[in-house]
Amino acid sequence: MSYGVSLKVWGEYACFTRPEFKAERVSYDVITPSAARGLLEAIYWKPAIAWVVDRIRVLNPIRFDTVRRNEVAVQGKSGHKISMGKVVNALHGGKGAVEIFADEERQQRATLLLRDVRYVIEAHFEPRDKDGENSAKHRDIFLRRAAKGQCFHGPYLGCREFPACFEPLDGAPPQPDDALLGPRDLGWMLHDLVYGQDGGREARFFRARMNDGVIEVPPLGSAEVRA
Repeated sequence: MSYGVSLKVWGEYACFTRPEFKAERVSYDVITPSAARGLLEAIYWKPAIAWVVDRIRVLNPIRFDTVRRNEVAVQGKSGHKISMGKVVNALHGGKGAVEIFADEERQQRATLLLRDVRYVIEAHFEPRDKDGENSAKHRDIFLRRAAKGQCFHGPYLGCREFPACFEPLDGAPPQPDDALLGPRDLGWMLHDLVYGQDGGREARFFRARMNDGVIEVPPLGSAEVRA
């Protein structure tokens, strides 16, 4: 038996980047299931369990802001990134050029991000081995850690520079803002990445439909999720 949890998260800014935009960052309208899973794993991650996001509740109106930020470019002729070959040579040889000088590689890029976000993530976990079958134990540990603000690493809202505040939800979920009432089609949204045995990965998408601020997330293996 798997026990569900509800986590309230909020922050001043968020950016859940759309993969179809290359140079400039453009955020989805709301948090993606993969970003929600990352928040849960930041609080409590165990190899014995796999987090599954069931539902996302949007509480605050969807508001966008545009900012310009200095970033280290990683694509194109003007950008730079450390190659895997240099990393391997440094590991085996004990030396190598594996540094990046931000002052030399910095580029200014525009970002369309979200501001003043607040969500409720409803999820459960599935066992991966015998230890994961003790659902009550893992749920209690997660709720205790979330209540104390404990985490393995600082949870963030899409980008690491946008930290997330969190707390477990007690009782009924808060009502969404009036601006979110009614149906809304948010288009195709990233669901998660599926990793193959060969080390490759494939992005999976689903049609995100929000009704009164609630997005029902289909299972990753369902017919509603496409590559």
